[in-house]
Amino acid sequence: MNILSKIIIPLFVFLIIIYGAKKKVNVYDTFLEGAKEGLIMVFHITPTIIAMVFAVNIFLDSNFLTWALNFLKPLFALTKIPMEILPMAILRPISGSATLAIMNDIFLTFGPDSFIGRLASTLQGCTDTTIYVLALYFGSIKVTKSRYALKVGLFADLMGIIAAFIITKIFF
Repeated sequence: MNILSKIIIPLFVFLIIIYGAKKKVNVYDTFLEGAKEGLIMVFHITPTIIAMVFAVNIFLDSNFLTWALNFLKPLFALTKIPMEILPMAILRPISGSATLAIMNDIFLTFGPDSFIGRLASTLQGCTDTTIYVLALYFGSIKVTKSRYALKVGLFADLMGIIAAFIITKIFF
């Protein structure tokens, strides 16, 4: 298996070169054009990514999350949902790396096979980083009016969070 993993990518590149030669395509020039387009795309989306990182840091430093969790504590005590998972549920649509850090802390504190560890894993799989994705994709093609995309994306995330809680309760 180790040898296969070392030769699979060079073999794949070799097959692409053979296929390009068979179709009479200048593979090297096509590769350079693709690399140039990739660099131009990175140049266009960099301001969007910087703005998104800046906004996430402002949100995290504002202590709004702490206030929201204290506000929601009585509601979640009634439903027996662990409070430790709420920062992950709230931040998931905004930042994937922040939620991975929270999930890692949950694993270290409670263990990956605990109820809350499985809930964190299920939540990670049931939701997406909606705001990040919209900022990246819409920023790359210069869409200024997202119309219903944000509402629908956040609603899908809410349904994913609810589904994660239900699935984890049923199966674990």
